[in-house]
Amino acid sequence: MDDEARQALANMKMPRRPINFVPATSGEILKLGHITCRIMEDGSRTDNRIGSAEFTVPAGTGGPPAHWHEMHDETFLVTQGTIRFHAPDGAIVDAKVGDYVTVPVRAPHTFSNPFDVEAKFFNTYTPAFYIDYFKIMAEVSKSDEKMSKEKNLEVMSRFATMPAGEMLEQMAKK
Repeated sequence: MDDEARQALANMKMPRRPINFVPATSGEILKLGHITCRIMEDGSRTDNRIGSAEFTVPAGTGGPPAHWHEMHDETFLVTQGTIRFHAPDGAIVDAKVGDYVTVPVRAPHTFSNPFDVEAKFFNTYTPAFYIDYFKIMAEVSKSDEKMSKEKNLEVMSRFATMPAGEMLEQMAKK
């Protein structure tokens, strides 16, 4: 590095942007039928670059209809129990505590908890706009005991998320 670059670096003011702390007992709580979603970052503090939430999935629970996202990536970190991830051609991954799953744009997927114990996972979305999908789902499913496949697919369509038809057909046969 030359002297001019060193001087420019030395003169740069340190930003004073705050960090965000979400205590374990806080965050916006949404009920998605029988699944609980705790929003931890809605994108408002990250210029919509990242959103995150924690999900509590009761034992014996099916997840959303199989789908893929055209506009965002997701990650899943299992923090309790086991979450089953479903992929095309009948592929499944049983992710246990500490296991991490990355779902890039256009990767068909869904998840479930077919096991006998409650499970949890930490989920991220890049960009964060997909957090609004969960807020809308909570609103339209207020009176639902379980998540509705039809409502889910309709709300997903508002967020560049496509149904994975072949996977839906395969899963319906089982």
